[in-house]
Amino acid sequence: MTAEGGPARAARPALVPFPVVDEIARHCLAEEEPESIHIEVRLPGRPDPARLRRAFTEALRRHPRARVRQAPGPWYRRRYWWELTEAPEPEVDVVTVPAPEPEALERARERCLASAPPLSASPPIRLELVGDPERPGGTALFLTVNHTPLDALSSLRVLATAAELYGGRAGAPAATPVRAAPGGRAAAPGPPLWTPSARVARGTPSGHPGNGMLVADLAVPRRPPGAAYTVNDRLMVATALMIARWNQEQGAPPRPIRITMPVDDRPRGTDMPLGNGTRLVEVPFTPAELASGERAAAARDPDAMDELLRRTADRTRALKAVPRPQLGYGAALLTAPVVPVAWRAAVTRGLRRAAAPWTSTALLSNIGRTPYALDFGDAGRADALWFSAPARMPRGLSVTTASTAGRLHLALRWSKALLARKDGARLLELFEDYLDATDGGPG
Repeated sequence: MTAEGGPARAARPALVPFPVVDEIARHCLAEEEPESIHIEVRLPGRPDPARLRRAFTEALRRHPRARVRQAPGPWYRRRYWWELTEAPEPEVDVVTVPAPEPEALERARERCLASAPPLSASPPIRLELVGDPERPGGTALFLTVNHTPLDALSSLRVLATAAELYGGRAGAPAATPVRAAPGGRAAAPGPPLWTPSARVARGTPSGHPGNGMLVADLAVPRRPPGAAYTVNDRLMVATALMIARWNQEQGAPPRPIRITMPVDDRPRGTDMPLGNGTRLVEVPFTPAELASGERAAAARDPDAMDELLRRTADRTRALKAVPRPQLGYGAALLTAPVVPVAWRAAVTRGLRRAAAPWTSTALLSNIGRTPYALDFGDAGRADALWFSAPARMPRGLSVTTASTAGRLHLALRWSKALLARKDGARLLELFEDYLDATDGGPG
């Protein structure tokens, strides 16, 4: 009862306005291509499901920004709002243990890509505990996350907290990346901004909606001592050459390739701000640079390949060092709350369709060494981690990598409107070949 003798009023959830990235993502949601993040963690042992559920629920409690749902509102509202729910338990069952089945890992990946957790219920995360048929006694943890409120590193932060609670010991996170100012050679100019980007050439799509994916376990690319380029630069060059060669095989004319790369400067500890915290930069390659790289790869010419790697390193270093809004200055204007949000959504979708020719060719997201130990105590420490970002059209292709236990774990994800599984297998074959070709430069 209140002091006046009336019934007590339930506390309303705290409201947080959608940031720019969340609003743009919300505007462009499409049922046929769910905006889901897939995270796959391999453990040598098997966690106890009940303990894991308690640990994961407590991890969500400790990260309020992960317990959001979209607040309802009239069509004429000027903002979308997140509700930060205060209930001690999730509104839905977030941890499931599916029955064993043939090809269990492949089926779990398909579920991750088939749908994203709805924004109407808290939290927008689901965790599956799947037996690993490839390793007796082993386990795969599958996180499916709605990308509208959270990105992959935020989701990993929640899972790392769950691991600490389950295993009973904290794991020191990796240091926050330091972005050095551009130095040395000036970055070589890329193609003019008004030049349309190359599209990934259409293969033999099945016509079914959604995304397809393949994962690979590779050796971590080396970085020669004193090299001007990083492992990320090698991955960038391999991605660009993979697409250039694929397009050539499909008879597409040479065009500039632009690859979107997320840059994340957030701390990795418990004070890490959750949400969508990366800013996006586009790394361009001219047709001449791509042709030179293909010749260098075919001839295994280390000097020519080293030159392309250096040019890429100069370009990525300069792009990372320039402060800019997460999605550029135009996105901030699109999300200004001066008219109803439904009107802004229609404008955003229209501009997205109109700008399709200038959309980047593909996305490469490399989190480098996994920033958390992910030690689940008696179930062991994670020895493999894959994650994948949505691959919606018109881009239609994402390449994501993480380094765990001395191995590079790569996920190639594509829109089924663009490619079939055999096309993805060919792209993966090309990527591995070109990544190998970037090795051996003099540094």
